[in-house]
Amino acid sequence: MYKRRSLLAIATVSAVMCTAGVMPSVSHAASRGDGEWEGSYAETHGLTAEDVKNINALNKRALAAGRSGNSLAGLPPSVSGLFRAPGAVDDRVTPPAEPLNRMPDAYRASGGRATTVVNNYIRKWQQVYSHRDGRQQQMTEEQREELSYGCVGVTWVNSGPYPTNKLAFASFDENKYQNDLKNGRPRPGETQAEFEGRIAKDSFDEGKGFNRAREVAADMNKALEGAHNEGTYIDNLKTELTNKHDALLYEGSGSNFYSALRDTPSFRERDGGNYDPSKMKAVVYSKHFWSGQDQRSSADKRKYGDPDAFRPAQGTGLVDMSKDRNIPRSPANPGESWVNFDYGWFGAQAEADADKTIWTHANHYHAPNGGMGPMNVYESKFRNWSAGYADFDRGTYVITFIPKSWNTAPAEVKQGWP
Repeated sequence: MYKRRSLLAIATVSAVMCTAGVMPSVSHAASRGDGEWEGSYAETHGLTAEDVKNINALNKRALAAGRSGNSLAGLPPSVSGLFRAPGAVDDRVTPPAEPLNRMPDAYRASGGRATTVVNNYIRKWQQVYSHRDGRQQQMTEEQREELSYGCVGVTWVNSGPYPTNKLAFASFDENKYQNDLKNGRPRPGETQAEFEGRIAKDSFDEGKGFNRAREVAADMNKALEGAHNEGTYIDNLKTELTNKHDALLYEGSGSNFYSALRDTPSFRERDGGNYDPSKMKAVVYSKHFWSGQDQRSSADKRKYGDPDAFRPAQGTGLVDMSKDRNIPRSPANPGESWVNFDYGWFGAQAEADADKTIWTHANHYHAPNGGMGPMNVYESKFRNWSAGYADFDRGTYVITFIPKSWNTAPAEVKQGWP
């Protein structure tokens, strides 16, 4: 339907597999079985180097809007052009409105991943996620504008403000890292920098990082109950942490951990929390990104990963995200092109088994009239989501707050549509 630019055969095959929802288990699709990921985001999603350049530039512009405190929501349509990628093809399109009473079609589901077009996701969102105080809502033009950004748009439209990623958690096995460094050796043709980056990547455990974020979010939600001011919430939270001997208790009063609630825009809004903690709930989303972002570090670290970057604090699991500038992996070989991040929305599902949880994400921003094509939305089981791509060597699980009156993080989510 849409004219595509020429792609390598392998990229085309991978794109067909992805959009058809064909995704084998993590150990066979995203990994060779020894912890080394294979396949770039561009190959998997059928993107050219130009596509990736446009995606990265647009992502960074959107982040700039979020940092300045300006959401695209509430801005006139003419202003949205300010947030488009400079010098890039201006082909992002806001999806059209969908009737509130129109039911979604079934997703294409296979191998732990369900796939649909963005218009159909809007229909499902209106049926499942849109409710405010129990009343179904039609996705507004502002929300559809946010959604059009792709993976981050899915998280953005569900979390409210542009994700700031300050309260992030991960799990790193220091003993495994040191042991593998000592007893392992580079593979044939692998440099020492590649070896060290690979060992560091393999020492992260996304399952444990996710569980840590869920554990902390559960403590926060207990502390929010019946707390009608921030002081009471903090006191309740410290009591929870004391009872569990949790190292987060000793975070400073100005840390991201204790200031996360007050820094959430919807907590301060009259139609949100209105400064009442009991009206809020802690929820989780995820971000995959590249560690070698420090432009002052060696070229090898930017290509193969920085073993020391974005490690969680031992004890708390907190990751210092202050140096995350959404800079993609540097190419090591001609023709390589890497996406700068990937977001997945989880919310507050009650499913105890992480492998059964559902993560909503997308392939790229919505460009139905451009070479990139329309945006697809995915619902992936945890093993598929956490598999990642060669573009990323870090996966964090981030806590944010949304009003309880919102249903964007329901207790249960069914993959696809029955």
